[in-house]
Amino acid sequence: DVSIIDEMPAGRKPVKTYWRYSEKREQIYKFVKDQVQQGQQAYIVFPLVEESEKLDLEAATESYDRMTKGIFADEKIALLHGRMKSEEKDQIMNAFKAGETQILVSTTVIEVGVDVANATVMVIEHAERFGLPQLHQLRGRVGRGKHQSYCILIAQQPFSADALQRLKTMTATNDGFRIAEVDLQIRGPGEFFGTKQHGMPELRIANPVQDTNILIKARKEAFQLVHDDPQLLNDENAVIHAHFKESYRDKLNLLRAG
Repeated sequence: DVSIIDEMPAGRKPVKTYWRYSEKREQIYKFVKDQVQQGQQAYIVFPLVEESEKLDLEAATESYDRMTKGIFADEKIALLHGRMKSEEKDQIMNAFKAGETQILVSTTVIEVGVDVANATVMVIEHAERFGLPQLHQLRGRVGRGKHQSYCILIAQQPFSADALQRLKTMTATNDGFRIAEVDLQIRGPGEFFGTKQHGMPELRIANPVQDTNILIKARKEAFQLVHDDPQLLNDENAVIHAHFKESYRDKLNLLRAG
């Protein structure tokens, strides 16, 4: 069964989304500071907790230290990341919800389940490293109150054509359906049987984005076939039975192992 939710809750305004190169970080943080001084709250999200030699990313802990001594020295700022104990994370999050903290520097632990109506700014550092669903989830942490909210994606060059498409999609739409469609085009749906979570499926003709109606009809036919002949033992299904065993032998072994 499919339920379609295509409307925002009453009273909410679409989040205004922009992406900027990292050279604009100082101006972006000044905007955050201005919003905070007007009584709003902000998130600044990083992809990692500590600096990685393999990925040249800004680390949340190091940036937090710089912020507290620099541009946000006069603001109430806190750090939240996944390696903290649950009690500590709850304490920090509750303080932010209560308005005791103005700026929350965080990793993606705030991706879901956080509802602070007074938070109106979401800054995502190294946005080129995030997937579309994650960017959309993070943006959903703001825009939950009556005030206009903003999501600013900071990208550091060089980045791929796929990353550019993700950034452009985020600035072009707030529609989760459209974002999911673009994500499917970029990554592919992966496998139903097997271990691939992305990549193109074994479809020879159909396109999972463009041919949705045909695929729905094919799905109904497939379910009816399984209902009528679950073991594919009837003579008219012998070819399907043989093809299924041959094509999915290794993947069926994975299912049996599970």
